[in-house]
Amino acid sequence: MSNLYNEPEYSKNVIEFLTVANEYCLFIEKSENYSKIDILQFLQKISPLLYLKGSLLPVVNVENTDTNERFVTEEQWETIFNELRKKFNKDDNYWFIDFNSPDENDPVKASLAENFADIYQDLKDFVMLYQKNIRAAKQNAVYDCKLLFKSHWGYCITNAQKAIHHLLYKDKSTYNYPELM
Repeated sequence: MSNLYNEPEYSKNVIEFLTVANEYCLFIEKSENYSKIDILQFLQKISPLLYLKGSLLPVVNVENTDTNERFVTEEQWETIFNELRKKFNKDDNYWFIDFNSPDENDPVKASLAENFADIYQDLKDFVMLYQKNIRAAKQNAVYDCKLLFKSHWGYCITNAQKAIHHLLYKDKSTYNYPELM
């Protein structure tokens, strides 16, 4: 019998992703304690790391889909969304080109708060399911998170990253502020 910890759901890439995802969730859950600039700076740094770690999640074969669960409620999502929207205020909306739309030349309006609340939901569900002491739950957590990375939150990160960069550095006078370095 093979060593259980050699299985993909226990790999170094999964554990590292779990660590970063948990850090993201803990910060977002306490976003009311932070200023807009603190949130933007955090997202500027953790988003590329989430993207990288998400892209490195292994292919996992799920043995039992009965252990799959979702944990974040609609009310929890709305609380996160509303807090972020309040923090971002007039800077919440941004435009991007959706290359998956029928007319890829038309800009699409998006919301930073919605993007990061969606990412929170997917990552919190991953963290909660992965923490269960059942191998099939861990398999489902990794499988779903990789699937959602490819279909949803990977796009959210890449679309929002340019908007975050713009908000942090659009005014050349902010270049000299240490908090924006």
